[in-house]
Amino acid sequence: MPSLPTQIDGPIAVIGDVHGQVEKFNVVLDKLRALPDYQQRWIVFIGDLVDRGPNPKGALDAFLKLTEEHAKTTAIAGNHELAMAGALGLVPVPDYSNWDQRWVENYNAETTFASYGLEPGDLDGLKSALPVEHAELLKVIPWVVEHPQLLFVHAGLDSNTPCDLQLRILRERDFTLNRPAWLCSKTFVESSLPPDCRRTVISGHVPVPEVIIRPKRMLIDTTGGVTGELSCVLHPENLVVTSGAGPAKVQRPVAPQRASKPKSAWWKIW
Repeated sequence: MPSLPTQIDGPIAVIGDVHGQVEKFNVVLDKLRALPDYQQRWIVFIGDLVDRGPNPKGALDAFLKLTEEHAKTTAIAGNHELAMAGALGLVPVPDYSNWDQRWVENYNAETTFASYGLEPGDLDGLKSALPVEHAELLKVIPWVVEHPQLLFVHAGLDSNTPCDLQLRILRERDFTLNRPAWLCSKTFVESSLPPDCRRTVISGHVPVPEVIIRPKRMLIDTTGGVTGELSCVLHPENLVVTSGAGPAKVQRPVAPQRASKPKSAWWKIW
């Protein structure tokens, strides 16, 4: 399979968590192909191609086909790719890891097994049925893609750890971590960025009703693989393209929520 670039530049189209929703995937791609600068625009997938939705195998096939026809295509791993790869022994995992059990029981993986013609939980069968190209993709998919103005990370960054340190770990894909927070944490979507982060962080992972664009932060998973339309954001235009009917629309940045002032304690005596 083609390599997946991790250093990119220029105009971007970033697509939210696909989760096996091939029909919505194809609608978004058709809209992107109609753009006048399609050939010059990078297409980035924010992770979670597999599980939950109706056709995870088809989503991997569609992604790999796109990498062949559109050289400026790349992706990052979501927690679902990590779980699948760990369960199938495609990436190193800590001795105490239980990805095989956790993926089968907690990740809505039954649709992934079904898309390969297998019963839920048949890991040995899936190891045999998995096409070589799918296995290679799960082995090599990066944890971060970098752009001069943007960082693509599935769940976001930790506000309490220097950005440069986090990027070193993400670039190296530290598989000694059983559950790397940048792929798995649900809390990063609401937290601020580390002070030394100068780029806008784009992530999926946590479903939102519509694309959210904040100063230096963008959340783009608008289906969770369950309901709603798949979204794609064009940068630098801040145009949102969806799998629904209608043209792309400009999404205005929203101000971050300010924390409310704490109430005075009733017991305060000075």
